[in-house]
Amino acid sequence: MTGKRRRFDQECVEGYLFVRRPLRVLLFRRPPARGRIWVPISGKVDRGDRSFSLAIRREVAEETGFRRFRRVSALRWVFPFRGPEGGRWRLHAFAVELNSLSTPRLSDEHDAFEWLEPSTAVSRLHYRDNRTALRRLLRSARVDRRRRVHRATPNLKRSRRGPRARGRRTRNL
Repeated sequence: MTGKRRRFDQECVEGYLFVRRPLRVLLFRRPPARGRIWVPISGKVDRGDRSFSLAIRREVAEETGFRRFRRVSALRWVFPFRGPEGGRWRLHAFAVELNSLSTPRLSDEHDAFEWLEPSTAVSRLHYRDNRTALRRLLRSARVDRRRRVHRATPNLKRSRRGPRARGRRTRNL
């Protein structure tokens, strides 16, 4: 294996905006001149962006007016693709959790928005890589919700014998 690093002509970010209760995803529709397709927030990483996380925060603020987030986390989904004129571009996906179902201020990049149930949001996305990234977010949101429910349940008497012994019971005869 050689020590060659892949070079990309442009780094990009995309953000999947969502709220947990109830679990909803915010999608945006591009205007007719840009295909009239439903997409997450996305944009190029600028030279002034110190990190991909800061780049997605900037893009969300520019395209929606939202500046306060409950959490911004990388989905660990990176997608290389061919940009305009055949350039090598790479997209980094982020989950952007908002505090509530808010109304975005639309930029000229979008002509509509909609808060959607997860399955509807997945089916509405135009690009396959967007659907894959959103499914990744939804899996992690559901797992996190289960963990929170587990932590909220009272701590019933648990076995100290370890995870394997929990399923076994001894019968006293």
